[in-house]
Amino acid sequence: MNSAKNKRCAVYIRVSTEEQHLNGLSLPAQQKALTDYANQHGYSIIDVYADEGISARKSMKNRKELLRLLEDVKRDKIDMILVTKLDRWFRNIKDYNITEEILQAHNCNWKTIFENYDSSTANGQMVINIMLSVNQAECDRTSERIKAVFDYKKSQGKVISGMAAPYGYVVVDGYIQKDPEVSHIIYDAYDYYFKCFSQRKVIEYIRDKYGDKAPSVYKLDKLFKNEKYAGKFKDNYNFCEPYIPLEHFNRIRSISQTKTYSKKHEHTFIFSSLLRCPICNSSLTGCLKRHKHKNGTVSTYYRYRCANKLNGHYGGPCITEHVVENYMIENVFEILRKEYFEFDVKNKSARKRKNTSRKIEEEISRLNSMFQKGRITEDFYDSEYERLQADLSKSTDKSTLAVIERYSELLGAFSGNWLDMYSRLDNEHKNVFWKSIIEYIYFDENNKLSGFKFLI
Repeated sequence: MNSAKNKRCAVYIRVSTEEQHLNGLSLPAQQKALTDYANQHGYSIIDVYADEGISARKSMKNRKELLRLLEDVKRDKIDMILVTKLDRWFRNIKDYNITEEILQAHNCNWKTIFENYDSSTANGQMVINIMLSVNQAECDRTSERIKAVFDYKKSQGKVISGMAAPYGYVVVDGYIQKDPEVSHIIYDAYDYYFKCFSQRKVIEYIRDKYGDKAPSVYKLDKLFKNEKYAGKFKDNYNFCEPYIPLEHFNRIRSISQTKTYSKKHEHTFIFSSLLRCPICNSSLTGCLKRHKHKNGTVSTYYRYRCANKLNGHYGGPCITEHVVENYMIENVFEILRKEYFEFDVKNKSARKRKNTSRKIEEEISRLNSMFQKGRITEDFYDSEYERLQADLSKSTDKSTLAVIERYSELLGAFSGNWLDMYSRLDNEHKNVFWKSIIEYIYFDENNKLSGFKFLI
């Protein structure tokens, strides 16, 4: 090993996002202190390894700079590692012991410049392990406190430090509010989407209409992905004022997941993957049939049939696309309304339970607020919280409520003059429309259309 005056030194610095928020720790401050120490003791700094925004409790695989440092240790490039304090180095006992084995195998020591630890003796190792246990416990408590603060802020609709307001919102006194200067663009974008059911066309429309004042493609894309536009953030469904109802936002996401594109100049089958064979339950596939008339003209028919009909079984439906489309248009709304009415009658108590659940959730929110402000004791908080949670579990039938909300969402798809909107869609977007509503369409034993299952 090199002499004290010629030691090859590595500077390791780390800070987590939480610690930056709480304590204002910074990487530059750590690096300056360690560099000054190395220069004062005649150490030669080989490199600086900085893990920013990474907790020491995280697995080593998440600390990329630490892994790079250990690779250099294995290459015998480093004699000494300098850190400011033990908690900058490790708070995870398991990973510390793994690292220590690597360091010992390559005659590399480590040192904290603001604390006195000696890893070369059994007693020193014992002290280090004790302090790591203390740091680990303190880290858990700190994380819990920070999480409690952040959860409280989110429950109150307040912005968490470092959170940027999405396009169309501004931060005012710690709360996200609609930006009056651009809100009309967002309303226009959503309104146009439900006319064309195409995110791509919305982006083209907004950029053509507003020119230089239009937001970037990246910002427009977020309109269809960021739940804050529906007023939701994490578990808070009233985080901010929404631009669209949550059920409409969820419908957009559902459509985007089922969207398919056809090759240029090829026919897009409106009901692809939606029709079920009554014999083998496979999806019917689209096929094209041309019929040449005596006068020389050719008619083209788009049909659906089971792929197993030719090599797996005999029989099964073979049906023309416009027949299926007319059947769906004539029946979908009335059957949907009938299903919803029957389900609602059977579960009429669900709405009462929903109202009760909402009141209990509001009471829990008030309890959290009082506890955060120090107006009630911890014992009182624990007992009340446990009681309210028990009441909430009794009053909530989440599966039933979810079905009711889904039926309401589907009925909303047929509000107003929906048929006029539907008639303006091309086949590609008709396919998207039906896939957002229907799980499958089925036939009876005579190969006649006999019903469909809604996507509930």
